[in-house]
Amino acid sequence: MSSSVPRLVVAAPSSGSGKTTVATGLMAAFAARGLAVSPHKVGPDYIDPGYHALATGRVGRNLDAYLCGPELVGPLFLHGARGCDLAVVEGVMGLYDGAAGEGELASTAHVAKLLRAPVVLVVDASSQSRSVAALVHGFVSWDPEVRVGGVILNKVASDRHEVMLREALEQTGVPVLGVLRRAPQVDTPSRHLGLVPVAERRGEAVEAVAAMAAQVSGGCDLDALAELARSAGVLSCEAWDAAEAVSAPTHHPTRPDGKPRVAVAGGEAFTFSYAENTELLAAAGADVVTFDPLRDEELPEGTRGLVIGGGFPEVYAAELSANEPLRKAVAHLAESGAPVAAECAGLLYLCRELDGRPMCGVLDAEARMTGRLTLGYRDAVAVGDSVLAAAGTRMRGHEFHRTAVEPGAGAEPAWGLRAPQRRVEGFVRRGVHASYLHTHWAAQPGVARRFVERCRTS
Repeated sequence: MSSSVPRLVVAAPSSGSGKTTVATGLMAAFAARGLAVSPHKVGPDYIDPGYHALATGRVGRNLDAYLCGPELVGPLFLHGARGCDLAVVEGVMGLYDGAAGEGELASTAHVAKLLRAPVVLVVDASSQSRSVAALVHGFVSWDPEVRVGGVILNKVASDRHEVMLREALEQTGVPVLGVLRRAPQVDTPSRHLGLVPVAERRGEAVEAVAAMAAQVSGGCDLDALAELARSAGVLSCEAWDAAEAVSAPTHHPTRPDGKPRVAVAGGEAFTFSYAENTELLAAAGADVVTFDPLRDEELPEGTRGLVIGGGFPEVYAAELSANEPLRKAVAHLAESGAPVAAECAGLLYLCRELDGRPMCGVLDAEARMTGRLTLGYRDAVAVGDSVLAAAGTRMRGHEFHRTAVEPGAGAEPAWGLRAPQRRVEGFVRRGVHASYLHTHWAAQPGVARRFVERCRTS
């Protein structure tokens, strides 16, 4: 695959400017032209990539310079873009907003520079006219290494408003590549952790993505945007490969214990996962099978290990609790000593109860919804040995929830966190590793290799 795959980064001065609408609409519009479009999202967000996947028919992937390190951004991008004609990368927050206290690290600007990709700035023009020129000029000149190749004006009120904006922007020398009017039909519903995931509203999500594509196709110069994408610089790195990362062959022994079955929770309640985590499990030798805790009353036959990622168990607490056969099966597997890895939603599911409703009871802890948002990157170190990591292993993670677990850590905690305040967090018990921390295993592929080996020998 050519490392010069055409690519664009869709950014904005701030959150709420319309990045998701424009990026998703561009993905769908280019895909409708018959192009193979690779979708990407800057940062740890799980929900936007679901809409990206719907728009392109390909897995939505994250590019996070904090979780994975700057050195993996290019390789992971090329991995996702294999065989594609064009890539669209949706930014996070404002163009220059990065990890707190870390300068540009993990910002959209940082990722754009790592990808040598031109930036398209989406500007909410609803409450300004001539001032838009000063705003764009500021973003263009702030960092000369960031190449802003064009502007898309969003929420433009009228033809007259458009004329005023275009006249003002002529002074900046930055071309206007699109003008979008207000369009309520492309709005997507939100709740306590952001947009509602695609898995929970697939029919409406399909309609929303189609509306985004129609709006972008009608208001943007797709030919000019494609030409801008082709101006991206050549990347000198090689594409990331899961098998190489875990130093494992792609073909595994056929004996029964050579390829242990790992069940991965999915469905509407557990939608938060990074595609590379599952790819690493498979590359390390696992037979990965997805199951739905809302509907399946048994774990997949022959399950030797269990991975329960993030999502919204608090929204589906009644249904999860009602599925008593599966709760008992999960508890039995955990008691057998089999490896179980749970993150955030998975942690809640393993608790004794969630908002007063019985859960799996694997952990002697209770979970509940709160009004407080816990959000941010974390530096973590493994407190002791577990099925995921040896004591002292360092990882970076991300917390994003409005729940609390009491107690917050077991007798054997999962992680010691260094920021924003020092504390221990999570639970390690026999084969169970449960924590609020979302982690991207590409940063530490040994995690997947260790987990699969424990599945093979437990």
